[in-house]
Amino acid sequence: MTKGGQLKTVTVTILVGLLWMTSKADAAQCGSTAAGFEAWKKQFADEARARGVSASTLAALMATSYSSATIAADRNQGSMRLSLDQFLARRGGSAIAARGRALKQSNAALFASIQQRYGVPPGPLLAIWGMETAFGRSRGNQNTLSAVATLAYDCRRTVYFTEQLYATLTLIDRRILSAGTRGSMHGEIGHTQFLPKSILNYGTGGNLDIASNALTSTANFLRAHGWRAGAGYQPGQTNFGAIQAWNAAPVYQRAIALIGRQIDGGEDTSARP
Repeated sequence: MTKGGQLKTVTVTILVGLLWMTSKADAAQCGSTAAGFEAWKKQFADEARARGVSASTLAALMATSYSSATIAADRNQGSMRLSLDQFLARRGGSAIAARGRALKQSNAALFASIQQRYGVPPGPLLAIWGMETAFGRSRGNQNTLSAVATLAYDCRRTVYFTEQLYATLTLIDRRILSAGTRGSMHGEIGHTQFLPKSILNYGTGGNLDIASNALTSTANFLRAHGWRAGAGYQPGQTNFGAIQAWNAAPVYQRAIALIGRQIDGGEDTSARP
């Protein structure tokens, strides 16, 4: 390489390094305690303003509080490490299956309509509904914007929840959510506990605190993640991958599949793949 070429390479390397350092300096810095949350919000608001988030929505972000309860819940998810039998016992799997069978009968027209449109039978939808919120009874009372902002600030999963926070701000700008919307500890909303980004991508347009809207959106999520009408959904079968997309914990995935099969009559009502 000539001296000129070497100089050019060094110059480019320095410029790239300066750009990287500038982006790091400009980015809102994560933290592990409440101490830096207010400073982080100011930095993040500047970034969000540059991306077109409205002044009123940014004012709502600035009014959020650091959620110690959300952080405590995020650090305490030991049930996901239980065996399947232990997990089902703790979560009341048999009660969910029994209630699910009753709801399948009493809402037969709704589930028939969903299956016709999305190809998803009642069992897995009812299993998800029962597992997530006990069929709507436990949807949470945590301020969604504060919860998601806290997790975006927290260093444990900053990138993932930064995406969720931008989705939340977008939903507030579009008046799909409000600054006062409440849900579960990680920002999940409605009967089947959609995170904000999933509302943007898979919500079918209705209020997720209405069960039929939440179930329809859940079926849409599953179809978007590869659900095939007429295929099985137990581990190793075609549609189990869509259930895996719903929740990352293997024990949770297997519980949904098992309870869904119990609701659908002991075996999948669809043909084998």
